[in-house]
Amino acid sequence: MKTLLIRAASLLSVVPLSAVLSATVLAQQSSANKDIPQSSTTQISGEDTNKALLEEVIVTGSLIRGTAEDAALPVDVLTSEEMTKLGSPSAVELIKALPVSSGVIGDTNQFDSKAQATEGMASVNLRGLSPQRTLVLLNNKRLVQAGTGVPFVDINLLPLSAIGRVEILKDGASATYGSDAIGGVVNFITRSDQEGFQLSGDYKYVEDTDGDYSIAGSYGHQGDGYRVFFAGDVQHRAELLANERDFAIQDYEKNPEGGWTGGGNPATFAPLGFVPGVGVIPIAGLTPDPDCENLGGYVTAQSRCATQYTPYDALVEEEDRLRAYAEVEFDLSDSMSLVFSGLYGKTENPQYRSSPSYLLTRAPSASVGGSSRGFVVPASNPGFQQLMAENPGAVPSGTVAALFPTLLFRPFMVGGNPMFEGDPDGLGAQSGDRQSESMRFTAELNGKFSETIQFQTSLMYHEYERYYDGWDAFGDRVHLALNGYGGANCDFSAPGANDCLWLNPFGNAITGSGPANNNPELLNWMFAKSTTEITTDLFVAEFAVSGETGWSLDGGDVLFGAGVQYRDNNYSSRYGDNNNLSVYPCPDTPVNGNTSCDPAVGALGFLGSNDDGDYGSDIWAIFAELQLPITDSLNIQLAARYEDYGGETGSTFDPKLTARWQVSDAIALRGSVSTTFRGPPPQQLADTGATSLQVISNSFRPVDVSGNEGLQPETSLNYSMGIMFEKGGFSGSVDFFTYEIEDAIGTEPLSGMVDTMFADASNCTDPAYNGLRERFQFNDGGGVPGAGTCSANNISRVNTSWVNGGERNFSGLDFIFSYRVESVWSGYLGAGLTATYMIEAEVGEESVEGVVVQDSFDSVGQLNFQTSAYPLPEWKGQAYLEWGRDRFNARLTINYSDGYYDQRADDRDNGPFRTREDIAGNPVLMQGATIDSMATADLNLLMDLREDLTMSFTVINLTDEEPSFARLDYNYDPLIGNALGRQYKLGLTARF
Repeated sequence: MKTLLIRAASLLSVVPLSAVLSATVLAQQSSANKDIPQSSTTQISGEDTNKALLEEVIVTGSLIRGTAEDAALPVDVLTSEEMTKLGSPSAVELIKALPVSSGVIGDTNQFDSKAQATEGMASVNLRGLSPQRTLVLLNNKRLVQAGTGVPFVDINLLPLSAIGRVEILKDGASATYGSDAIGGVVNFITRSDQEGFQLSGDYKYVEDTDGDYSIAGSYGHQGDGYRVFFAGDVQHRAELLANERDFAIQDYEKNPEGGWTGGGNPATFAPLGFVPGVGVIPIAGLTPDPDCENLGGYVTAQSRCATQYTPYDALVEEEDRLRAYAEVEFDLSDSMSLVFSGLYGKTENPQYRSSPSYLLTRAPSASVGGSSRGFVVPASNPGFQQLMAENPGAVPSGTVAALFPTLLFRPFMVGGNPMFEGDPDGLGAQSGDRQSESMRFTAELNGKFSETIQFQTSLMYHEYERYYDGWDAFGDRVHLALNGYGGANCDFSAPGANDCLWLNPFGNAITGSGPANNNPELLNWMFAKSTTEITTDLFVAEFAVSGETGWSLDGGDVLFGAGVQYRDNNYSSRYGDNNNLSVYPCPDTPVNGNTSCDPAVGALGFLGSNDDGDYGSDIWAIFAELQLPITDSLNIQLAARYEDYGGETGSTFDPKLTARWQVSDAIALRGSVSTTFRGPPPQQLADTGATSLQVISNSFRPVDVSGNEGLQPETSLNYSMGIMFEKGGFSGSVDFFTYEIEDAIGTEPLSGMVDTMFADASNCTDPAYNGLRERFQFNDGGGVPGAGTCSANNISRVNTSWVNGGERNFSGLDFIFSYRVESVWSGYLGAGLTATYMIEAEVGEESVEGVVVQDSFDSVGQLNFQTSAYPLPEWKGQAYLEWGRDRFNARLTINYSDGYYDQRADDRDNGPFRTREDIAGNPVLMQGATIDSMATADLNLLMDLREDLTMSFTVINLTDEEPSFARLDYNYDPLIGNALGRQYKLGLTARF
């Protein structure tokens, strides 16, 4: 009832003041009945009547306060009014549509290492360079990056109800802002001129879900010597289960990468028998469980039972979000003011979905009677007895046990995990929790030294906490339960006796013909919760001064800006007992208390274990800028910054030259050249790291990513040049950009390491490959790096590291065009187009332990799965057509993303994969090498019902397009596509 009331209230409230990112042709009109000036991206006339307003609005990219950029830099300005015309899309929706951004983290994508454990979060990824190369600001001040595997600012925790505009600088800006601004800057700017109250709310219908809604409110007042502004909002995003979308769950024949694994349940085993003089050995080959196909599995050409885990997942996780912002300004005198602000945000994903249980990647310990080959199940196991009784001849005569090889077995899959059978959807999926919480405070003193010199000093502290958990099995306890010694009260007197419990690993436990595995005591004993808390915080102290130098040139006064900045950046990690190496260092620690294993690998069967850690870095910077109006038509800007990281990281010096030339009243040219850089965040310098889960040989394996205290800042040489034009109602710009990155910070490429190491069997014994081999753990190697059978199918774990890698060379073109004509059907008609064309995205050669594991390649137009690059379509664009009259506005928006190629395919020209064999071992051509282009249309209708009340109605994905097929777990690429289909959104906005 409570949920129903909230949804009803949202319909009676208002549409939120979304002012996030957009790829449309800039802000052009404020509401259905008001005009606003165009942004500097298309404003090229020095005599324009809106210049005074531009001097207030355009601030991103310059240190000099109150001075217009005059379109010298490619800055897109996006207003809340423009967002309203687009139907107030969410941050994730807008960022994905933004032509200049590609490879966006924001939708559930737990199977891609770039996005794991980021549910409920959202990134910006300008140019597809990686979100860590985009600097995100709030009111020109930094925001702390989350401590995720790929560090990025979580824009989901910025309160959209407080944002008045967003400025996107599509150019490197390290000379102005310091580290991270290689790809550009996104600056969220709060509203400072609101007077009175505003309330808003909306409800969005999404098929097969409970729908999304948001409620927001804000208040502003400007009094005598003071100003106050408060804003807050709540958001709810409904869960969308994978099995509610036909495209997300595909048969093995169409996409064996679509959530299918050979390490499931029912599983594959090898019958064991006693051979005199030899012992107990396999007496038959791998045998799929007889119930495999009956339970929806697939028997592969390799006689393995493949089962599917994605039906237990969600394409969109449930999200509940609360955000608030407050800002207070006091005039201390006629020339000095004090400003305080506070920001709070929290996101909860209360029911994160995952597989019923995870793969067991380590053989059980010898101390509990385990075999290095895997998990041995005796013939006395009741489930095994049932299998032999129901399936005569399924195993050879003389079978005394079954071997479930490591990497080919997990306790639960098909039918779900009884431990989670209280799930209201009846899936039996694991249910975990994801939480993000952010708090930020600023204090700022603004004043003047004289009529021509002003200063600003500020303090900022921002803390971001990330919590996530999951369930995993203690591998040694699973082994004991398979042998009849399960349960906390087992006295080990006899299997299955005196409170000792059996685990049935066979399909008859699922069909109901054999013993079921639903004893809560056994489940709670075998499974343990893994918890992780990551906290990052950032403190910034800054002093800056700007104004007139006293010099003048033909074009006017020479202006300057200069300052000093100190940043203290910290990272801490805290792990629960079950995944903490100081508590459970060894696989058998939960059984016998052993803590003397070397290496310490933890007790969990799949998820990683780590040590708690605390890491930090201190950065000092000095910076300066000059604006030189050479003539009335030529303006040059010089900027430079020096940053010192101390320690082994060192320092950087980065200059920038920007120029703008007004060729004529209708045409202007602009360009820039600069060096930019990105310093390593503290978590990448740490001696411990994180664990991701990545596909190797058609099964997920844990991949450890270690820090590297020897990391150096990556640097980039950036060029840009562009032309702007304006004639009558038409305006536009074309800009060329290029980035030449050296010493790129990234993780070693997993796919390249695997492909290179196991390209030839002789590599396993070649001394030149010894270092690379030791990056792999094999399931029969006892956790010792490099020990065991050297085979890709036998990998149990991989160790990678953050490194300074090869070069990255990116170049492309940005296009922006807009047109507006008055007196069309008694109103106005507008149209616009923005597009980005990527010319090149060359990723340089990568080496690991002296072995080249990845040749250089051009990542444009490729999926780039398991490489150091993000998916990057060659073309991406957005166009609109709108008509408005009096209190009404209608806008049709087209979003386009070009097709791209899955580089794992065998034949780029002909398209199909050759990765599957039929039952006779013949190759079968598999489709999906090319991920098709995608175009969707959105329609938004906006009407002022009266002066203080506005209604909007939006149809998103008007033609109900499905995302393009990709050979990934969900059969589409969540970094580019959208799984929701057609959506309907209704909202109201009230002002009083």
